[in-house]
Amino acid sequence: MKTQKIGAWIAILFGATYFILPLIATFEFSLRMRRGEYSFDAYRSVFTDSQFQESFTYSIIMAVLTIVFGVLLIVPTAYWVRLRLPQFRPVMEFVTLLPLVIPAIVIVFGYLRLYNSSSWIPFTGSTRGTDLLLMFSFMTLSLPYMYRSVDTAMRTIDVNTLTEAAQSLGAPWRTILFRCIFPNVMSGVLSGAFITFAIVIGEFTMPSLLNRPAFGPYLQLIGANRAYEPPALAIIAFAITWFSIGILQFLSRFNKARPAKP
Repeated sequence: MKTQKIGAWIAILFGATYFILPLIATFEFSLRMRRGEYSFDAYRSVFTDSQFQESFTYSIIMAVLTIVFGVLLIVPTAYWVRLRLPQFRPVMEFVTLLPLVIPAIVIVFGYLRLYNSSSWIPFTGSTRGTDLLLMFSFMTLSLPYMYRSVDTAMRTIDVNTLTEAAQSLGAPWRTILFRCIFPNVMSGVLSGAFITFAIVIGEFTMPSLLNRPAFGPYLQLIGANRAYEPPALAIIAFAITWFSIGILQFLSRFNKARPAKP
């Protein structure tokens, strides 16, 4: 037992060293913008950059829209497949895995071919249409994570019993879905939502090829032209990711402490 504990601590120490040391080095380098002393000039330069503010705000809005429409698509689909079409679960699992196999550049080129300004649905003919196409692209990329998170959460509840109990009380399908199913799969929805948020914030290929002012292309532009701002942006992105994980853990515990009632 002592040998196993020592091995576990060695593995934890090695993993922490592997991840923390590069992060410390990145943070230390980001403080060297002022020669001869440490300062937060790189962070000040990033936060005062109007392009950073515009790109980050744009990506936040796109992330929220992607999460909202993704949840409204995935939760009813996963619920209906589990309730009425269990034989289609292998098909759904295969379809939702495709975005992991098909490169993002192939997906976005397919969208451009199908929905360019000369097609029957000219999404790229206007700015709002291109934004809508980009949101659909983000939904496609997040599909494997969102669907599996929601489907895993649905495995922990008795969908048939909840549905029959609600129907016996005269509840319509909308009430069943939003008052019974959604609260009971909230942990899965939150997991998929924060993974989707991370995907949208860091995605480069799709917004770049669709020529939209997202945060991913901004990161690439700064990394190619400046020295100290890219490490600062990396630390900021890391902090945002860990902040999102912390919120997820807090909300998951809160949801377990107050279980939903059918």
